[in-house]
Amino acid sequence: MVLGGHSADGTGCALAGQDAAMDGALSALYGQGEQRDKGRGRGAGLGASAPSVARWLGDIRTYFPSSVVQVMQRDAIDRLGLSALLLEPEMLEAVEADVHLVGTLLSLNKAMPETTKETARAVVRKVVDDLEKRLATRTRATLTGALDRSARINRPRHRDIDWNRTIAANLKNYLPEYGTVVPERLVGYGRASQSVKKEVVLCIDQSGSMAASVVYASVFGAVLASMRSIQTRLVVFDTAVVDLTDQLDDPVDVLFGTQLGGGTDINRALAYCQSQITRPADTVVVLISDLYEGGIRNEMLKRVAAMKASGVQFVTLLALSDEGAPAYDREHAAALGGLGAPAFACTPDLFPEVMAAAIEKRPLPIPDMATHQ
Repeated sequence: MVLGGHSADGTGCALAGQDAAMDGALSALYGQGEQRDKGRGRGAGLGASAPSVARWLGDIRTYFPSSVVQVMQRDAIDRLGLSALLLEPEMLEAVEADVHLVGTLLSLNKAMPETTKETARAVVRKVVDDLEKRLATRTRATLTGALDRSARINRPRHRDIDWNRTIAANLKNYLPEYGTVVPERLVGYGRASQSVKKEVVLCIDQSGSMAASVVYASVFGAVLASMRSIQTRLVVFDTAVVDLTDQLDDPVDVLFGTQLGGGTDINRALAYCQSQITRPADTVVVLISDLYEGGIRNEMLKRVAAMKASGVQFVTLLALSDEGAPAYDREHAAALGGLGAPAFACTPDLFPEVMAAAIEKRPLPIPDMATHQ
């Protein structure tokens, strides 16, 4: 955005009032290179001090909508190296909380002083609560329907008959003279009871590039864990593997149990997940990773093949976020696709449908823009 105000801007328009203030806020962030080159600038800039940054954060929240504020905050952290200032409570109270800010806070978790941790948890809690409100109801409804449909029975009550599958199963009994199919065998939906019907294992890469995916996966893990018919396990990994299942009742605890950054050993993580599977035909494993493997590639692929051969439904997500596919290892993605586990990026809104398809053992709703081979 260019508002003008200085002769070098080429607009020839002088600014005053709110326009000048908006231009100053933009220049403080995006005009830093120009100021260094020319020794002057339109705005005051962002010095490496909490008060000046806090004032700037207040300004942009006044002049711009929330979606723009979040983008400018991310740019400020990336361009001006302001991550260290997020370790100060007054800074955290001034920022506009979103998924990306949560990722940044989690990456700073180990360096965070005790005086800041309580404020940081409050920021993370707000984002997590907002995500749960947005995603939980639809996820539970979608998966409850999938669980009902996956429990098919052959002597259903009339209201439980699955007519599409019943007709398909009886096409050999078609009577052309009457133009009808004789339903010799009925296929119906079962009704999910309170017992565990499916087991879901979320295996999450916690390397730095996967920050947003870790946030969304933790929220979905908590939602799935709240459903009695699904037994949920949540595992995070870099070169080590950590099982956070016992913290799933609070996704904030899950998030603060992660350690963003470091290497990646997908093979080791899948080995652990494989060891926890007791009912392969009723299990869905969701690997969320950019597939940059630091472990043993061939062993990783053998584990995926073995799990699928045993009846496990295996889902590979390159990302679980709103941004689409990140950089990823195309060779590994192609190899997984060859095993029947196509790798694709998934938005949070699509995730319930992906899980429903996996539970029902039908083709995954891979989005058109997915980069899967």
